[in-house]
Amino acid sequence: MRIAIGSDHAGFDLKAILTAELIALGDDVTDYGTDSTESCDYPDIAAPLATAVAAGKHDFGVLICSNGVGPSIVANKLHGIRAAVCHDTFSAKRAREHTDVNVLCLGSWAIGRGAASEVLRAFRDARFEGGRHERRLAKVKAIDDQNRVAPRAGD
Repeated sequence: MRIAIGSDHAGFDLKAILTAELIALGDDVTDYGTDSTESCDYPDIAAPLATAVAAGKHDFGVLICSNGVGPSIVANKLHGIRAAVCHDTFSAKRAREHTDVNVLCLGSWAIGRGAASEVLRAFRDARFEGGRHERRLAKVKAIDDQNRVAPRAGD
């Protein structure tokens, strides 16, 4: 799988652990930063990662900060992104199966290393079920399309 991963300073250590695990599974992982525990701003990581996922460059993305909320807000601002904060395997699996979530957000201060690995694996291995969920997802996409702002001249 092609996976994008990124974190702010608070998620840096967990990002390194999860990146190594994904590579060991044979995944192609692209790191969108940060590269240290020095303070940085999560929008600077989340926006480029989500843009690349929306463009189809990756099968899904993973964003990590202290609680996962900030990057999920940023990612969800981008057309075509469905980001969710998940700290248990049930939520991660269900997010993919029922909502076709394409960016998993984790809080490194809210979840331990072992649980984070299990959540990521549950998310990675789940697939959108389609069926009755397609009707709901179509409504989500219609809202996303309706609220999309066209680029201005010169942008």
